[in-house]
Amino acid sequence: MRIDWLDAARHYLQVVAFCCVIAVLTTLIWPAKSYFMQVGYALSVGTITWSVIEFGRYFFDTKNCHADSHGGHGWPKGWRGLLLTTVGIAGGFLFGDPLGDLIFKSGLVNSPRDNKISLAITVLAGGIASLYFHARGKAAAMAAKITAVERDASEAKLKLLETQLEPHMLFNTLANLRVLITTDPPRAVAMLDRLNSYLRATLSGSRALSHPLSAEFDLLRDYLELMSVRMGDRLTYTLDLPDDLRGVPVPPLLLQPLVENAIQHGLEPKVGGGSITVRASRRNDAGADMLVLEVADTGIGLAMPATEPHEEPGRGFGLAHIRERLSSAYGARGGIQLLADAAGGTRAIATFPLTAAA
Repeated sequence: MRIDWLDAARHYLQVVAFCCVIAVLTTLIWPAKSYFMQVGYALSVGTITWSVIEFGRYFFDTKNCHADSHGGHGWPKGWRGLLLTTVGIAGGFLFGDPLGDLIFKSGLVNSPRDNKISLAITVLAGGIASLYFHARGKAAAMAAKITAVERDASEAKLKLLETQLEPHMLFNTLANLRVLITTDPPRAVAMLDRLNSYLRATLSGSRALSHPLSAEFDLLRDYLELMSVRMGDRLTYTLDLPDDLRGVPVPPLLLQPLVENAIQHGLEPKVGGGSITVRASRRNDAGADMLVLEVADTGIGLAMPATEPHEEPGRGFGLAHIRERLSSAYGARGGIQLLADAAGGTRAIATFPLTAAA
């Protein structure tokens, strides 16, 4: 039995506020007692009632209770909740007034009529308070369930997008292998070995929604080595990952489609090939730490003006999927841009909150 003391304290503060309101009513009914004294009596009744109900629910098995917002003990289901409420209200009525008399050393004796009124107020107040906490608990549990469903849906969407990206890369590689098998068998064998290493590293990793940025860069290194077998000295690359960002979690295979686009649409059409630089950096944007991941190539560049972010036909597959993945994981705070470099080549820049990623 693990009691959530913070939750209990929050409930008790609400009980105190409720008792202060009840004391206004009882002061009007029994003006012989001051408001301060009425608050004391109300707190005596309310504290006993609250204690029985608040801590009594922990004696029921969790399967017989509604889950609270944290997935723990909530309000008991069915007759158990009614029984607990009845016992709590009865305990508050039977022991609350004597406790108040003891505290205030009051010698006043209530008439039978006063006792009936006191009982009615106790039952009514206890019932209203219990219904309030019951409704609040169910609403919080429902909100937590909705959040969990939305999170599961988002995770499923990310997984779907990831599984769509992996075959896309594999089909392109197999198409290249088919050509090399007839034109350059030794390079085809070397490329097949690299492909085997890349797939082994990808499939042996966890299928979690995130992995360290260092693992993402390791996969990129395997992929670029795979492409180097095919392109030879027409492809060079640089991976720049600061030590303080190595452990930052990122969605798996986030950068690979950008590198694939850079090779397919930037370097391959260029006779002399070129280079690819992948770098990670930290940027402060309006007080928020942002993770910036950039893939830059020295290929043929884009047809649009250098300063205008846009998408080019043929590059849209990877960009659209990455944009969706960032949107699912980080909302409007995650985004990607494709920029034409004034000196030639293309830069793809993905940005999302560093704190959210971590």
